[in-house]
Amino acid sequence: MRLRFHSALPALLLLIPAALPAEDPKPEAIMDKAIEATGGKAAYEKIKTEVLSGTLELSAMGLKGTITMYRALPDKSYTLIDFSGMGKAEEGFNGDVAWAVNGMEGARVKKGDERAVAMRNASLNAELHWQDYFQKVELSGTEDVAGKPCYKLTLTPKEGSPETRFYDKSSGLLVKTILPTSTADGPVTVEIGLSDYRDEGGILMPHTITQKVPNTDIIVKIDSVKRNEDIPANRFDLPDEIKALAAKK
Repeated sequence: MRLRFHSALPALLLLIPAALPAEDPKPEAIMDKAIEATGGKAAYEKIKTEVLSGTLELSAMGLKGTITMYRALPDKSYTLIDFSGMGKAEEGFNGDVAWAVNGMEGARVKKGDERAVAMRNASLNAELHWQDYFQKVELSGTEDVAGKPCYKLTLTPKEGSPETRFYDKSSGLLVKTILPTSTADGPVTVEIGLSDYRDEGGILMPHTITQKVPNTDIIVKIDSVKRNEDIPANRFDLPDEIKALAAKK
């Protein structure tokens, strides 16, 4: 007599647990993966100073120039933009005062959201110690950026408005940030695209940064990266006109 098993097969299959859907990673794990994907904690901790130089273009205005950015631990920064004979723009953060000086707006001290963003940008280890600047991070879903699936995170800072970040699911790299901030002309939302990641001393970093702001795109291309070189201490001093404004607070 032929044994027949087929009639019992459906019942047996019911005993096999169905495959559970994959759980989304915790947002903190996505942030940690980005650090590992770009070089790891130990590589970041070696950086004491950083000097970036490259080119800058304001597409709608037809302006082109050079940009040099200085940063030093723990939270000092200075940026110089030279628009090829049309004037210079400067901005910085000395650990307390965030400021900007340019030919159109003159000298001003940044406040509110704008100061909070400047403070975070001035920190060399902001990515490594993001918990020092953000009180909450949430996974808001997934979204494609340039055809690549990304995790969408909402980060609520301790000071300032929440920002949205998009991390490539595959590589773990940060590819876009949507950042609400305030300016001298009022509140704006800046969309920042990050691409052309290259290894610089053991750390992957974007060499093309595109900022979409009202009325124009700002395209920054990094040509040179120098780390742990001596930066004169007075590089981060406040300009005289900013000292005068700060003294009025």
